[in-house]
Amino acid sequence: MRKTLIYLFTILLSSCQLFDKKVPDENELLQQKLQEIDWKQVDQFPSVSSCDAILDKETQKDCLFQFLSETIQARISTDTIHVLYPELDTISVKVTINSDASLIFETQKPTDSISYDIEVIDSILQDRLANFPKIEPAIKQGIKVKSQFVLPVILKVTE
Repeated sequence: MRKTLIYLFTILLSSCQLFDKKVPDENELLQQKLQEIDWKQVDQFPSVSSCDAILDKETQKDCLFQFLSETIQARISTDTIHVLYPELDTISVKVTINSDASLIFETQKPTDSISYDIEVIDSILQDRLANFPKIEPAIKQGIKVKSQFVLPVILKVTE
């Protein structure tokens, strides 16, 4: 019995690859981890204080977009945009939220037949959107990251 155990132990020891394991290279591990990450999606969308209590990711995103649209509309609705371009009812604004929580607003080129001077609209936007409420940046892998999106802003005329 004893000889059998020694024989089995010797076979197991020589057949297993205990001593032949290759230690993975740290660059290989890093590249593998980087490939696993979906860089087009964030773990947490940018947030404003009124949307912080929402736990559902999509609902929080919708809340943010609604907040941005309403705030931008309220700030530029009483401006000269309607006087300069009465046929214009919607503009596309590219919103950039940097990792340091700074905001950049840019008017996008019109996609319809209505043309307007982007520089004029941009200057009005920059003037009216100064001192915009604070927005916390998006989070990816526990790090604050830059995010961008295009938001259609409906120009309402208050009468």
